[in-house]
Amino acid sequence: MLAAIRESVRSSASYTGRHALSERVMAAMARVPREEFVLPRYRDRAYDNTPLPIEAGQTISQPLIVALMTELLEPQPGDVILEVGTGSGYQAAVLAELVEQVYGVEIVPELAAGAARVLARLGYDNVYIQAGDGYEGWPELAPFDGIIVTAAAPEIPPPLLEQLKPGGRLVIPVGAEHGEQDLLVVELGEDGDILKRSVLPVRFVPLTGER
Repeated sequence: MLAAIRESVRSSASYTGRHALSERVMAAMARVPREEFVLPRYRDRAYDNTPLPIEAGQTISQPLIVALMTELLEPQPGDVILEVGTGSGYQAAVLAELVEQVYGVEIVPELAAGAARVLARLGYDNVYIQAGDGYEGWPELAPFDGIIVTAAAPEIPPPLLEQLKPGGRLVIPVGAEHGEQDLLVVELGEDGDILKRSVLPVRFVPLTGER
């Protein structure tokens, strides 16, 4: 899996500007047991560099995308991170290897409960999951050093920007469910200026909720 990620990063460098990912991120990818986050019938494919089905008709993201989004967030050891769209909990586990705390919001209660169980069983005591509408973030715990969204929104949700610390980053796929989507990095400057850049064309399930 790690070799496939490295090769995919090299081949997509014309989009991302990155020929390699940091050793911190790659080491985190190596430590997290992906087979624990997929359906039992797909465990023999857990380390393929491909998305796989999970419960509730959703998917676990391709390892390349998990690694790249983690890298783009530039997580630091003392950071507190919000993840929107926790799904099986795999991305949260990777982040938990790199930061102080991860807070995950998942709109499907079945997935939120399942992710919390798996993460607890694996000993990730710095991850907290709640069922809720990720469009609204987790305002009671804001602001966050970084926010990562693992479902595509038609626009950047304003509540998430409001919950980002100055100097923080938001990594999010933006675009229509059946149209073009771009993986964006949004940086909030210390002066409140917002800088957005597109990194890669992607395909994610839609961010759902009342909005």
